[in-house]
Amino acid sequence: MPDDTVVIDRAGLDRLVDALHARGYRVIGPQVRDGAIVLDELDSGQRLPAGWGVETAPGRYRLHRRDDPAVFAHSAGPGSWKQFLHPPHRKISEIGSDPEAAAPIEDAPVRSAFLGVRGCDLASIAVLGRVLGEGSCPDASFTARRKDLFVVAVDCTEPGGVCFCASMGTGPGVSAGYDLALTERVDATSHEFLVEVGSETGAEVLAELRTRPAAATEIADARAAVSEASDRMGRQMPDVDIRALLRESQESPHWHDVASRCLTCANCTMVCPTCFCTTTEDVTDLTGDHAERWQRWASCFELDFSYLHGGSVRSSSESRYRQWLTHKLGTWYDQFGSSGCVGCGRCIAWCPAGIDLTAEVGRLAELAEESDDAER
Repeated sequence: MPDDTVVIDRAGLDRLVDALHARGYRVIGPQVRDGAIVLDELDSGQRLPAGWGVETAPGRYRLHRRDDPAVFAHSAGPGSWKQFLHPPHRKISEIGSDPEAAAPIEDAPVRSAFLGVRGCDLASIAVLGRVLGEGSCPDASFTARRKDLFVVAVDCTEPGGVCFCASMGTGPGVSAGYDLALTERVDATSHEFLVEVGSETGAEVLAELRTRPAAATEIADARAAVSEASDRMGRQMPDVDIRALLRESQESPHWHDVASRCLTCANCTMVCPTCFCTTTEDVTDLTGDHAERWQRWASCFELDFSYLHGGSVRSSSESRYRQWLTHKLGTWYDQFGSSGCVGCGRCIAWCPAGIDLTAEVGRLAELAEESDDAER
């Protein structure tokens, strides 16, 4: 947090939303709906979830009222920013009565501003950028949606019961990739946000707000709050070479144990902020004169995901869970140069069976150690 950090008050946060609207951005941020804190378009800063917190555990997510008016004192909800950059369902082409006149659908996304992006989700946007935005065939829809994206990040000072971003190196503090970064501070007499600038555009927007310089004590307190959050993670990934562990555990009996609990419902991949797989489906009207091709999210937990002529390669739930976990934490490095997990904990909270991938990796590590001890 640099010495030129400034402070805005709660009304200043509302003015930030207004300033982004005035610049033509569609502002997206957290808000309460249907018993959860979801991400959706904000028409004003008053829609932010003031005074709401969440309780999370394996297979559990509950809202609760806080004793203060904090707006960012909650951990990840069921939705991630991925849905706005890589939509779950979109039309990609249309075919009329003349097949030669088939036309692809060109995306014309509105410029977006994301308000309240935490460290884990900031890292997930960067991961998707490598997966979908780089390489020899970048996804044109993704790159168009990410272009001119304005990001207001938020340091996390109250991690949830399933968070483990600290052990994945993605939080709780935010890193590069933002235009403005906020650290919320609430006490009995004030409700303010320390603001750090991360880009020229961010500086231009901030110049439109009423600010004051942050005192050295305020900066120190904010740093301490983020540091303390690292020590209060609800979960942590085992401190082992996970890539090597997964390579050596391909035949572990533990996969069968996980499969006995896993419903292969694909909830974990749907809420994951980095899972990117898609499939296509064609639909026609009743006359057969008009057809559309749609792209939708797919999951490696689906039986047909690995279908080849003659049947599915991974027909058991054991093999499908193993494929998901070993790719997410292991072979993702080989493809994209980093882990595919950012430690947000969504897959743990939204698993109906309460399966915790940190516990499953921990158990694999225990079994590997027991095996090594037996061989000595």
